[in-house]
Amino acid sequence: MESAKWRIHNSSGHQRVIVTKELPGERWLEILTAADCRVEICTSAEVLSTLEIKTAMGAQCDAAIGQLTETWGNELFAALKAAGGRAYSNYAVGYNNVDIDAATAHGIPVGNTPGVLTETTAEMAVALTFAAARRVGESERFLRGGHYKGWLPTLFLGSLLWRQTVGVIGAGRIGAAYARMMVEGHKMNLIYYDPCAASDLEKYVSAYSEFLKSQGLAPVTCKRAATLEELLQEADCVSVHTVLDDTTHHLINAERLAMMKPDALLINTSRGPVIDEAALVAHCLKNPDFRAALDVFEEEPAMQPGLTHLNNVVIVPHIASATSWTRQGMATLAAANVSALLMGCPAWQKPDITPFLEGTAPAAAPSVLNAQALGIPEY
Repeated sequence: MESAKWRIHNSSGHQRVIVTKELPGERWLEILTAADCRVEICTSAEVLSTLEIKTAMGAQCDAAIGQLTETWGNELFAALKAAGGRAYSNYAVGYNNVDIDAATAHGIPVGNTPGVLTETTAEMAVALTFAAARRVGESERFLRGGHYKGWLPTLFLGSLLWRQTVGVIGAGRIGAAYARMMVEGHKMNLIYYDPCAASDLEKYVSAYSEFLKSQGLAPVTCKRAATLEELLQEADCVSVHTVLDDTTHHLINAERLAMMKPDALLINTSRGPVIDEAALVAHCLKNPDFRAALDVFEEEPAMQPGLTHLNNVVIVPHIASATSWTRQGMATLAAANVSALLMGCPAWQKPDITPFLEGTAPAAAPSVLNAQALGIPEY
C-alpha cells in the first residue's frame, strides 16, 4: 500500500480491518477499536480498483468496509477469504454493487446500513421535487448570470403541486416516507406502484384523510396502481424509490416517458440505471414543460451527453443521504456489523436500528444480508 493513501487507527489492534474511504464521525472507530481492530483507512477520494483493494487486503485481513462505488464480486470475496477474512459491510443500504451469492459461497457475511437513510433520502426527494416544480436551479442560474432586470408576471412560471397527484414507484421505507411528506405537507392525492400492498401507508393516508374532513377540509386519496403505466398516466409528479435489479433496469424508458403528462415531474433518488438516461435527455429536449430531478445517474459519475445543458433537469451529485447524522449513522452500522461478526455475535435483523446509534449497543450485527444462508443466528 502507498503510505500517502492510507492512515492507520489503533495500530496495536490484533484484527486487521481495511476501510476503502474515510467515513464521518468517531463512533465507528470507537466500535472497531473496542473490538481490538487495527483499522486501515484509504484517504484518497478516487474510487479504488479491484486490484487496489486486493493489494490493500494483502495476505492477512480480517474484515473490510467497502463503498457502493466498488464492485464486490467473486474476485474480491475470494481474496478476502484467502486473507482470513470473516466479514464485509457495505457502507450503504443498497447492495447492487455486491454479489451476495459469491460472498456466501466463500462464507463471508455481508452487512449493510438500513434504517438511517429513510427520512434523509425522502427529504432530499421532496427538495428535488420542488426544485424541479418551481424551476429553482434554472432561475438561480439566470439570476447569477446577471440576467434579472426586475419582476415580471411571466418570469419562471412553475408548477403548483398543492392538491395534485403524487406517484410513488416503490413504497418501501423511503418511498412511503416521501409519500407521507407529500400527502400530509401538501395535501396531495397518492397513487403508488409496488409488488406488495403498502398497508401501513394506506392506513396512514386514510387516517389523515379523516382528520382533514374533521377540520372541514377536502380529503385526500390513496390508490395502489394495478400497473406502472396506470401510475405514469395519472400522476402529476412521479418519484422513483425502487431497488435496482434485472426487473427495474430501464424501468423508465422512452415508451413509458411518453405516457406521462407533458408537464409532469420525474424524480430519482434510487439508482441511476432505473431510468434510461439517453431516453430522458431526448424526452426533455422534446418536451420543455416536462421536468426531471436526478440525484443518481446511469453511468455515475458520468452523465449522458446533453443532460447537463438541459434547463428542465435538476441534477445533484448523489447526496440524498448526505446529512451528518445519516452518514455518521451509516458508519456506525457498518462498523457494528464488522465488529459483531468478528466477535461471533448474532445478527439483529430488526427494522429499528436506533439502539446501535447511541448508548450501549446490543451485542449483535445490525443487518446481515446473508445471515440465514450462512446459519448466523438472530439476536
